[in-house]
Amino acid sequence: MIELLFFFVVLLFVSIFSAVIGRLPVSFQMIFILAGMAVGWAVTGYIDVSKPPYSTIIFLVAEIALVLVLFTDASRVGLRALRNNLSTRLLMVGLPLTIIFGVVVAVLLFPSIPWWVGGIIGAVLAPTDAALGQIVVQNIKVPERIRRTIEIESGLNDGGAVPFLLVFIAIGLASEVFRPMGYFVEVAVEQIIFGAVVGLLIGIVGGKIISKARENSWITPEYQRIAYLCLALMTFFVADEIGGSGFIAAFIGGLSLGYVIKDAGDMLIDFSEAEGQLLNLAVFFLLGIVILPIIPLITWQVVVYAVLSLTVIRMIPVALSLIGTKQSLDSILFIGWFGPRGLASIVLALLAISELDVFPGDTTFISVVFVTVLLSVFAHGLSASPLSNLYARRIKRKST
Repeated sequence: MIELLFFFVVLLFVSIFSAVIGRLPVSFQMIFILAGMAVGWAVTGYIDVSKPPYSTIIFLVAEIALVLVLFTDASRVGLRALRNNLSTRLLMVGLPLTIIFGVVVAVLLFPSIPWWVGGIIGAVLAPTDAALGQIVVQNIKVPERIRRTIEIESGLNDGGAVPFLLVFIAIGLASEVFRPMGYFVEVAVEQIIFGAVVGLLIGIVGGKIISKARENSWITPEYQRIAYLCLALMTFFVADEIGGSGFIAAFIGGLSLGYVIKDAGDMLIDFSEAEGQLLNLAVFFLLGIVILPIIPLITWQVVVYAVLSLTVIRMIPVALSLIGTKQSLDSILFIGWFGPRGLASIVLALLAISELDVFPGDTTFISVVFVTVLLSVFAHGLSASPLSNLYARRIKRKST
């Protein structure tokens, strides 16, 4: 498979010059999207990623990547992080408002699509990507509280968006097959509950077992990390087998494990920065391949929505959720802007497509999500370093 060979060639090149690239105003995701676009252009007609086995492989890789991100971020951030007042407001108030704003704008810009498709668009594009925000989070010039707020929000809001998405999908299924909406909403609620229960049980029980193994020196640090990864994948597959949401299970499982074993997230960091990054970059490489056939579907409304999604649809809810926190306008704008869309949006979009198959406005949905992610990768990647430094200088000047 020539595309796979090309991916590893690019990966080797990027790995060798990673320190050099890290000093440039570009992100690794940008490089792999461009590489994927080059492959998509070079092998047009040779592969069709919308059909098996390519579609199956893409969905599986993307699913596993998101499961590991959900589990790792949740275990690392933990429930204790909600003591951060700013993060709690962003998650409890900002996230639902972002979805609502997304629905309203989608319905206004695309009057031909059903409102529940607008809901799916809003839910899919609400989560932010922790990996794309690393440049900001790691910039020590930015105040620690602001960096921590962005890190916590991006670590937890992808899991928080899944229940909203499942409900909108249920409404869509009811509309498409002309069955009572209550039936599908009940199924969605069952997915949420079953997923949460599976994640809770596997996270707590698995965490207790691993903790006991640590106390008795039965397990080495290397295999402890492997055990954590097994728990992550177990939550997903067990929940999926019994009709629950594997993504919610992974999210709750990570939170539960982090509660039982305080340093679980720290041990998973090594994985997320190596093997996890490999899967993440693979998804963006695949996005580059599939984006070319979507280009003819892009309308001015799609571009406008993508721009609004990264600005108004996110920044106004952020500002509203932070009312009363005495944050400066600079800080509110900074937090509002740095909500990049990435892996979670891609995978949740694929989930919606797999559940609904063909539905009214599906081409609009696909083009909106992929264009928004593409725009976000480049806009946030290019602006992360200069805007972080500018914000840090303004904050420092005002404090003196």
